[in-house]
Amino acid sequence: MVRHLAALLCAAAALLAPLTPPFAAAAPAHAAVLDAAVPDAAVPDTGGPRPGGGPPLPIRGADVSSLAKSEALGGTYRYANGRRGDALAILRHDGLNYIRLKVWVNPADGYNDRSRVLAVAKRAKALGMSLLVDFHYSDSWADPGKQNKPAAWESLSFDELQQALYDHTYDVLGALKAQGTTADMVQVGNELNGGLLWPDGRWDNWPQLAALLNAGYDAVKAVSGRTKVVLHLADGGDNGLYRWWFDNAAANGIRYDVIGLSYYPYWHGTMAAFQANLNDVAARYGKPVVVAETAYPFTTGDDDGWANTVTSAEPYPGYPATPAGQAAFARDLMNIVRAVPGGRGLGAFWWEATWTGVKGNGWDPADPASGNAWENQALFGFDDRALPALREFARR
Repeated sequence: MVRHLAALLCAAAALLAPLTPPFAAAAPAHAAVLDAAVPDAAVPDTGGPRPGGGPPLPIRGADVSSLAKSEALGGTYRYANGRRGDALAILRHDGLNYIRLKVWVNPADGYNDRSRVLAVAKRAKALGMSLLVDFHYSDSWADPGKQNKPAAWESLSFDELQQALYDHTYDVLGALKAQGTTADMVQVGNELNGGLLWPDGRWDNWPQLAALLNAGYDAVKAVSGRTKVVLHLADGGDNGLYRWWFDNAAANGIRYDVIGLSYYPYWHGTMAAFQANLNDVAARYGKPVVVAETAYPFTTGDDDGWANTVTSAEPYPGYPATPAGQAAFARDLMNIVRAVPGGRGLGAFWWEATWTGVKGNGWDPADPASGNAWENQALFGFDDRALPALREFARR
């Protein structure tokens, strides 16, 4: 996700659109994968009653990749009543049970690397939260519009590239396990519509793409056989894309445990299309599904002097850019996930829930003057207080 992500997604969609022929259907469901996919956190949920009185979804999560930098630059967080507190403790108090942290190989600002991930993971696990680690295999953002190799991997042969991906994955996850914070889920790549580590693992070279993804899978399982591997695409309302991609994954022997989707309603199609795609891929591939990224604005305002990514007063019909509109979207999205047949809907992660308007904590790790363009979609308001959407998201 970056300032120009909407344009990048459109470009990627245009690239992939002609390539959606049907392939062989995948194997039937394996209930054991769902049952073991995500252990609930030990701390009691405080998110309030769920509709119908049933148990909460296994995953009520937030991507907090920007949190460490925000705190270092003076960012503060408050409970809904205004009391100041630790951001992770506030999220846990209101019912979230999972965090997501991205990993970059050698980022320009030193954040989102191995050491920062270890530190935040330790804090989250101490609160009883589970952990999803999101490997970008890049020094900066990887998404449908770009999958750039880390600078240190640029000149590697393909065999060396596979080994570097394996070693990097094993190193980070092994260090997490060594400090007692084993990852519960791992994304091998981020928003993989067009593959990863271009050009070697691009969408038009499936054998090499499969070899890279399987190297990551093998590294994850070598550290912990219980950790679940997620393959994650953007454009969660595009069923043609998902069938094309995961049919090719099946045909090329790509191994994984969970299907991850990004769904932003102002970019990725109607909520009805998203629900239909979610239900279809869960049934077609026999895998549990998780919304790896979602968000929605609570205001059209700006808090850091950097133009926001989404500025419409009603980015999606029926959901105004207000605290109440954001909360309604959070509720309805989680209800869609809950309704996935066979109980295969695991839950969702709110993308960059803690990325508030803190000066210096911008989207470009190489430019401290950049803003984040996202603070109006966080789960904390411009007054630093937790927003109503947090509890709506966590109580499902």
